[in-house]
Amino acid sequence: MEAMRVPPEMFRFTTGERAELYVAILHAFGEANERLETALGLDDVRARLRSVGWLDPLDDKDLTEALGSLRDWRLLDVTQNHAENYRTADEYERRNLQYSLTKRGEAALAGVVHAMGVLASTGALQTAVLDAIADRLGELVAQLGDPGVPDRRVFGTLVELEGHLEALRGNTKQFNGELQRLLRAEGADQETFHEVKSATVAYLQEFTTNLEQRAHAIANRVELVEDRGVALLHHRALVGAELPPTSGGDPAVAWLELRRARWEGLRAWFLPTDGGTPRVQQLFVVARRAIIALLQVLDRITESRRRSTSAAGDFRELARWFAVAPTEEDLHLLWSTAFGLGSARHAHLAHPDPELVVSSARWVDAPPVEVSALLRSAGRTERFSRTGRVRDVAAVKAARAESARAERAALKAAWDRLDTGGGMRLSQFGRLDHEVLERLLDLLGRALAVVPDRHGVHRATTGDGRVEVLLRPPEAHREQAVLRTPRGVFTGPDYDIEIRTPGGRAARRPWRAAEGAATG
Repeated sequence: MEAMRVPPEMFRFTTGERAELYVAILHAFGEANERLETALGLDDVRARLRSVGWLDPLDDKDLTEALGSLRDWRLLDVTQNHAENYRTADEYERRNLQYSLTKRGEAALAGVVHAMGVLASTGALQTAVLDAIADRLGELVAQLGDPGVPDRRVFGTLVELEGHLEALRGNTKQFNGELQRLLRAEGADQETFHEVKSATVAYLQEFTTNLEQRAHAIANRVELVEDRGVALLHHRALVGAELPPTSGGDPAVAWLELRRARWEGLRAWFLPTDGGTPRVQQLFVVARRAIIALLQVLDRITESRRRSTSAAGDFRELARWFAVAPTEEDLHLLWSTAFGLGSARHAHLAHPDPELVVSSARWVDAPPVEVSALLRSAGRTERFSRTGRVRDVAAVKAARAESARAERAALKAAWDRLDTGGGMRLSQFGRLDHEVLERLLDLLGRALAVVPDRHGVHRATTGDGRVEVLLRPPEAHREQAVLRTPRGVFTGPDYDIEIRTPGGRAARRPWRAAEGAATG
């Protein structure tokens, strides 16, 4: 890929003493272009400058020099207006020259406007953008399947899809930059930081909720569009775009190349072709890490608030109290109160061999009594007793193993009960145990959460991938399915369902055999 080279004079107008005047002049020409006025005379430029907010005095000489500098940098072009009738030489001098933006000038103005917009924006993580991308993809699936849809509508939907994707990319990059700066920020105003970071944690948690389901739905619809044909999509959108002819060649080549690049960008976000990690999943990881980091910072702020003083401060305050104590008794009382060394907690302890202690002997000559360290820290003495018996956990292990075997057996029995051995109607299950019905409802929920394929079939698997369910919508005239359990009755649409379990038999179940006998 060839490196992009910016012309050296393209942004020179943003520096120097007249930088503000140059920028105001380009903004004046930009505002004129929005009104479809492509050429401005000297008086027109002055009037437009007032409309964009330039109110400083400006004589003709300074304005002419500024326009000449912009012309030298190839941002403005100058032509002579031969269609006017001039009555005086002064009128000819002021109205003859017409200034207009060059293509480089338009690019320079767009670059400045975009840069100021980036500086003023903060970015956002919006689940509405993800929902909009999924909706546009769903519309494209329907439009590609219907040849009667106008190509202009296909083009409009594709443009909306690319706009939402660009908004997602731009907002995500800006928000991630602000988030990383917030994680590194250390401010003196802890109250403000606490509020901002708490709000950011709540914002991230709300965004990550159901993010995986949204990303999965978008990936499914990308596959559905590709099943219809991306080339067909781009061809119909090209027809609907109605590109004007240009002197530089066929514009359709560059247009299609841009569409293909943006479609690859969409796949990189939700369904990479190389099998790598989708960018939306990386965004989820970054958000979760940021939540953990912010919660840790909030814990440190909360802990610092809880500890109003430090140990060094406590000792300094105690030293001031010692300095102002009036008598020596007060000093001893303060000492015993602060450090707890006044009371003798070991006075009640006895010597292990009382016969060695003579009552008439002085206490200095008496043998010492061992004082436990636990007495000083907890106020109680150590007591040594026989080591406790080690608990026999063999019975607990056996009970847990038996419970696990029973649970596996119940699960296998439920899957065997639900294995249809082929297609059948939901109402044919008839009566089920309540636990089996819960498994069936879980499979139905998984299937209905998946976007149907081109044939209208919902296909899903369990979390371990061992059980697969295929669900087809019921016919319009079909009555509701009624399933009975010991705890009640379940009523719902009578779907055509097929459940495949590990080791399941292809033979019909007893209820299916009964059905065959009844229909035969």
